[in-house]
Amino acid sequence: MTAGPQTIDTGYRPHEFQLRAHNALRRFSVLCCHRRWGKTYMAVNVLVDAAVRTRKQAARFGYVAPFLKQAKQVAWDYLRRFALKIPGAKANEAELSIDFPNGARIRLYGSDNGEAIRGVYFDGVVIDEVADCRPETWPEIIRPALADRKGWAVFIGTPKGMNQFYELFVGARDGFKNERGDLVKSPDWSAVMFRADETDLIDVAELEASRAIMSDAQYRQEWLCDFSAATDNTLITIDLVGSAAARTPVERDLRGMPVILGVDVARFGDDRTVIMRRQGSVSFPPRVIRGMDNMHVAGLVAQEVVDTKANAIFIDAGRGEGVIDRLRQLGFNVVEVNFGGKPTNPRYVNKRAEMWDDMRQWLHDGGSIPNDPELKTDLCVPTYSFDQSNRFRLETKDEIKERGQRSPDLADALALTFAAPVAMTEVYLPGSAAKRTAPVAAHEYDPFA
Repeated sequence: MTAGPQTIDTGYRPHEFQLRAHNALRRFSVLCCHRRWGKTYMAVNVLVDAAVRTRKQAARFGYVAPFLKQAKQVAWDYLRRFALKIPGAKANEAELSIDFPNGARIRLYGSDNGEAIRGVYFDGVVIDEVADCRPETWPEIIRPALADRKGWAVFIGTPKGMNQFYELFVGARDGFKNERGDLVKSPDWSAVMFRADETDLIDVAELEASRAIMSDAQYRQEWLCDFSAATDNTLITIDLVGSAAARTPVERDLRGMPVILGVDVARFGDDRTVIMRRQGSVSFPPRVIRGMDNMHVAGLVAQEVVDTKANAIFIDAGRGEGVIDRLRQLGFNVVEVNFGGKPTNPRYVNKRAEMWDDMRQWLHDGGSIPNDPELKTDLCVPTYSFDQSNRFRLETKDEIKERGQRSPDLADALALTFAAPVAMTEVYLPGSAAKRTAPVAAHEYDPFA
């Protein structure tokens, strides 16, 4: 790479497929690569090269991983190795940043601390392991930070289901939908995929050894970049979710069916309170609430009940006590559901496992879901097992977080709509003197539009 008339050799030697990736880069580039391809190795050098060549004053570049600790572990050594070959470049260990003599800076970030990224500007950014980053990191935080200086972004990762990384890859490759629903392909976007059976970067014997100890789904995902692959003990598979999101509801799916609300109340600061609505085989777009206290959440739930003429309201009792109490004060008849409580069917460990398995069966039988990336991701997160009494056990939220995944709040809210059978004769509007049959709700979201 060059800086003015001076030639600087950082020691970066890209292989054939990294060179292809370099040539495919556009303003927004999505690189889907098999394991051990060298994604981070290449991405760090993209940042270093951009920092050295930039003519912008006080240029700022970022490397974003799902967690700051992960960014340091994966990229910091690479960044120092190549960037410090530049005369005058200085590393700041405390800030995990490199300052260059031309005023440019590269810094590491974690999507787990979005506040550290908000308010800054970027001339270029790499987002690593996009599938594991918080979904709002790109659209709400990084994309606005690129706007005023027309910065660029490189997304790198290996498939982990049909999540935001999948949506970005398909959109970059085939086009993103406009307001009319038409696919529009932008020259600013590019997408490239590198499978292990096409690059020959991994020895054939090594691939066969991996295949011998991995499930077919794991092998397809990690080495063949198959977005549709799912791990063997995932309760709800990617293929099942994809089919449900592709279904087009018809009017008979709603006619005569009760309107059911499921409300999962946030437990921690990074969790989300979610209101999900289901009517028969149709579920509607989630209402996601962040940063509101129980009084405000109860008000929003109450309004949702009135607007949809809901026949049943199921609320997670784990952190929803305040919301439940407030709604009852307002005259709403709500049902509190204890995820860890006793199931109706003794073959399940608890109520949450039973509801999730009922939801899985509903999807299998033709249930339709909105094409919402967060919901689709959440549905595919939990794994299942069997306890010593051969009862069905679903992975807990805490266990999910321990392996680096986010709490599946949207899917938990949908699962709550399967807490108990609901009859059309039950109406939970305050002030009702007697139970009465509710008409089919007039929804703001029209699934037939």
